[in-house]
Amino acid sequence: MPARFVTEENMIVETLPWGPHHWLARPGLVDAELLQLVRVLIPPGLGHAFHRHPEFEEIIYVVSGTCEQWVDRERRVLTAGHSAHIPMDMVHGSYNIGSDTLTLLAILSPAKIKGPPLVDVSQEEPWRSLRGQPA
Repeated sequence: MPARFVTEENMIVETLPWGPHHWLARPGLVDAELLQLVRVLIPPGLGHAFHRHPEFEEIIYVVSGTCEQWVDRERRVLTAGHSAHIPMDMVHGSYNIGSDTLTLLAILSPAKIKGPPLVDVSQEEPWRSLRGQPA
C-alpha cells in the first residue's frame, strides 16, 4: 500500500555518482500520478552533470549550500531559498561550488512516464566544454 507519510524509515535512498538521492514522493512509494520529490545531497566539488529529462518538467530548490546551476546555456549561482525551473527536455546541470554539502529538493512532473527518465549529454558539445572542462 502506498505511503501517506514518508520518513527516514520508508523513504527510498539511491546512491548515484553525484550524491545520494532521498526519494520522498514517487510511484511505488506514494500514490503519485503527477509529482515526484527528491532530496539530493551533492558533496563539495561534485555535480549532476549536464543532462535532460525528455518527459519531465523540473523545479530545483536550494535548501543549503552553493549551487552553480545551468539551465540551457544560462548560468546562475544559487544559494538557500533560490530555485530554478527547467522546462521539459531542456539541458541543465547542478554543481556544488561551495565547501559544504549542497542540499537540493527537486520536484519532477509528471510522476509516470514512458521513456527514459534522464539522458546524459555531459560528453557532448557544447556541454562538455561549457564549464571549461577538458574535452
